[in-house]
Amino acid sequence: MKNPSYIKNSIGINASIHTIWDVLVNPEKTKRYMYGCETVSDWKAGSDLLWKGNDGGKETVFVKGKIISLEESKKLTYTVFDPHSTMEDIPENYLTVSYELATVDNETVLTVTQGNYHNVADGERRYKEAYNNGQGWNPILIQIKQIAESLQND
Repeated sequence: MKNPSYIKNSIGINASIHTIWDVLVNPEKTKRYMYGCETVSDWKAGSDLLWKGNDGGKETVFVKGKIISLEESKKLTYTVFDPHSTMEDIPENYLTVSYELATVDNETVLTVTQGNYHNVADGERRYKEAYNNGQGWNPILIQIKQIAESLQND
């Protein structure tokens, strides 16, 4: 595989860490930036994390995984897998996503890292789809920024 193992994107947001954290874990807010999907979890390490949405009037799980670790308002790491794919549903085929929040020069920086594409089935194709011609998570991060900054100003 010629591609890197991970996709990493960051964005500066003019909102508090606590506001951004709420945007990342609140189901009503996640569906505003994650293609209509809301998160379903109890937000504890080892717990399931489901991304549910509406598919033609039927509630569907589009992505599933487990929370690996969580430091509230600092870092969230979880696994992801498309239950509708043709790949075998085994831990080796799950990717890992991490959200990290830090204060830098009076703004909050959200960094998202996703991978390891070298270790999963069909990794090169999955990397290319997620990399999206260099965009990676940027379109989603822009939406998160807009939501968090609008909440901060309310």
